[in-house]
Amino acid sequence: MISFSEMKKGIMVEIEGQIFQIVEYSPFRYAQRAAMAKVKFKNIKTGKTIERTMQPGEKLMRVQLEPRTVQYMYSDGDLYYFMDVKNYEQFSLSKDVLGDAAYYLQDGMNITVLDYKGEPVTVDLPITVELKVVDTGPAFRGDTAAGGTKPAKLETGLEIKVPLFVDVGDKLKIDTRTGEYLERVG
Repeated sequence: MISFSEMKKGIMVEIEGQIFQIVEYSPFRYAQRAAMAKVKFKNIKTGKTIERTMQPGEKLMRVQLEPRTVQYMYSDGDLYYFMDVKNYEQFSLSKDVLGDAAYYLQDGMNITVLDYKGEPVTVDLPITVELKVVDTGPAFRGDTAAGGTKPAKLETGLEIKVPLFVDVGDKLKIDTRTGEYLERVG
């Protein structure tokens, strides 16, 4: 169990049989009343967020997720196939479970899968990945005055905004937490 005073961003808890991650924790106090906190939770399977006001006496069930290293192999429609690097067991995860993480997976990439009671529930990606640009529009003379951006489609299907100098075939470093362009690497 986790008490009101132990809550902080990043902790996994169980609410009504579902696993949530604390994404925001804001304590506050009204005049002459006990402290309370506004807590925003993100359902790690669906990605939906809920907000609750927590009282000092409330407790939640803390969830311990077991990490294991797996290698991404391939996708087939909405299923993504992985292999455990220790015992070579193969399994699949649906796009619903992966969410936006599916846009950062590359063949042969090692990632961490987090299991709860033996079932994979979410993935933990590296902070950055390098992806190749497969489609982007041309930059026009005069567009650079405001430090403009243009849309680009990457090899995994991810669409992001990139600086005007980026061309098809360039390899870019992308932040997996925000989906933003960081730099051109090749």
